[in-house]
Amino acid sequence: MLGQQDAREPGNLPSDTRHFVGRRTELALLAAELSDEGGRLTTLVGVGGVGKTRLAARAAARARGRFPDGVWLVELSWLRGGGQVPLSVMEALGIADQTTGPVTVELCEWARDKRLLLILDSCEPVLSECATLIGNLLAAAPGVRVLATSRQALGVPGERVVRVEPLPVGAGSGPVPPDERSDAPKAARRSDAEALFVERAAAVDPALVLDGADRDRVTDICRLLDGIPLAIELAAARLESYTLEQLGAALGDRLGSRLDLLVTADGRAPVRHRTLRTTIGWSNELCAPVERLLWARLSVFAGTFTAAGATWVCAGGPLPADEVEDVLLRLTQQSIVLRHPTDPDRFRMLDTVREYGADWLRELGEQEAVRQRHRDHYRRLARAACSDWNSGRQVAWCERVLAEHANLRAAMDHALAAPGRPAALEMAGSVGFLWRHCGMLRDAQRCLDRVLAEDHPPGQDLVRALWTRSVVALSQGDVEVGLDFAERCADAAREVGDPVAIESAVCAIGGGAMLHGRLDEAIDVMSRVSRRPMSVDWRGAGQMQLRASLALSQLLSGRPGEARATALAARAESERCGEQWLRSALDGMIAQTDLARGDTDAAQAHARDGVRAARLMHNTTGLALSLDFLLSALVDGGDDRRAARLHGVSRRVWERLGRAQMNSPGLVAARRAREETLRDRLGDTAFEQAYAEGAALSYDEGLDYALAPDDA
Repeated sequence: MLGQQDAREPGNLPSDTRHFVGRRTELALLAAELSDEGGRLTTLVGVGGVGKTRLAARAAARARGRFPDGVWLVELSWLRGGGQVPLSVMEALGIADQTTGPVTVELCEWARDKRLLLILDSCEPVLSECATLIGNLLAAAPGVRVLATSRQALGVPGERVVRVEPLPVGAGSGPVPPDERSDAPKAARRSDAEALFVERAAAVDPALVLDGADRDRVTDICRLLDGIPLAIELAAARLESYTLEQLGAALGDRLGSRLDLLVTADGRAPVRHRTLRTTIGWSNELCAPVERLLWARLSVFAGTFTAAGATWVCAGGPLPADEVEDVLLRLTQQSIVLRHPTDPDRFRMLDTVREYGADWLRELGEQEAVRQRHRDHYRRLARAACSDWNSGRQVAWCERVLAEHANLRAAMDHALAAPGRPAALEMAGSVGFLWRHCGMLRDAQRCLDRVLAEDHPPGQDLVRALWTRSVVALSQGDVEVGLDFAERCADAAREVGDPVAIESAVCAIGGGAMLHGRLDEAIDVMSRVSRRPMSVDWRGAGQMQLRASLALSQLLSGRPGEARATALAARAESERCGEQWLRSALDGMIAQTDLARGDTDAAQAHARDGVRAARLMHNTTGLALSLDFLLSALVDGGDDRRAARLHGVSRRVWERLGRAQMNSPGLVAARRAREETLRDRLGDTAFEQAYAEGAALSYDEGLDYALAPDDA
């Protein structure tokens, strides 16, 4: 299983907690490819189920020290084109891009001075998009290396292809088992394929003991399966119901004829691919009818899923809802479905297994019906999250949105197939709202622009979609577009007679005026709005943002007393609701007013509160701003060396936004002024040393340092 990478290291490469079998030759070759003398693009090519992903991850883990900016894994198997590859890479890298330029251009600009390894896994569904992105990225960023996995080469100039063959079958080529290490003859040693089978078999039956005849049967089984790791694992899982002898006989009958009804009529599919498909098909035949049905229906999920989600989407007909979880667990025992390595409540399917299920779902004639249930399940989830967003469950909803991102995107794409329908408008407004608050502005912009290009009748769904599109644009610095959508949102809110929604719309109008530098106008517009009780649904986010924008406008216009009163009142409302997203901004503004009063201790405390709240919500913008507020407090308080280190930490966080200090002249000038003050006090050498120490910390280490006591 794959677990989470050590948080102290940059990157998102999962750690592999299972024993890795074989591949010594391939690992040595990849070590050379990933060295300074290797190529910049290496593609692992092989049939499905041959182990390309695990091999890439293992090789990358060994080479991690060569890439100070991290090793990053991007899973692409559930993408189906539409320009989503650059966006998926940006999201995997954790870049909270807040611009409106082409994604590839922004990504290349961000990567220009980085030294990192990018693993693009399962490129075959989006081969041409991958090739285009890689070509641009390698040209723009000389320190970037790419390790790709695919069923065919990408065709990019300079690409080095490593063919990943099945595991060898036959004596003498594999690891020596503990009971055979003394003076056992080489012929008695297990091959890599056999070692994998024995290891997976032991997980099914820990009491399994292999005598001489059994070893021969294992060899025969692995040979029948052509040494394909996934086929071996699926076969070993059947030892719960079969003896080795029965398993070998059954596989021999099935595979001897290479029977596979899903192979093309002219037989062009590679023999090893047919072997895997046949093994999967045989596993499918051995499943009970309800197990086969659930397998097929689960294929509509992208990424991971929960048992509750599987029940909602997959129940029906001969598969009652109260039986889905039990059937899911049986599929897990058979290795058809895998548990998520770090979250036991989530499940996933390997690409090849999911593809077989999708083929079977089409054969059953259920594909569209189940996809609609999948769409409606995530439509319902997004609606529930929006109705409860401005509450103490906000952090939990944010985590849920991040975990379900691939499924939300797939459901959104299904809804966008008919953008003029009510389902598309509702989903774009609610999912777009959640994406905006969880740092996925590009995804939000894409779906909202598709839907809002159509005409829609008045209603709350239209109000939410227009409001979300306006604040997405403002967050991206596209002020004119943001103001246009804000005015349309206000008109739509008046049309439905919703005063709370009108208040939210005014927030966007006032925020646009503030970003234009028209501070008096912004304060006037936002001050004239009647204050209503805070709503717990999505509109409460607009109400809260109105108060935060007013406080910031007052602060920027040189009215710290008014700003403090506004921010303290808004923060009290935030605490009553349990809201976290805007609390970080409010804490930062209160910290600024603390500094104006000369209270550096209070300023540091409030700034750290802002860092904590933003970190909980994965709010990169809030984190970056809160860190800058903390920097100001440290400088004013005379904690110069700590402030210099935090300058380096702050740089890493701002890099994730794509725009240092959001290109705001005021914020950029403030940062320069802080740096000049620190250089004057510490001297250039001491400042550079402390700055480098902070920049060398990982993302999480840097945040821990910012939150640590002053004497840490």
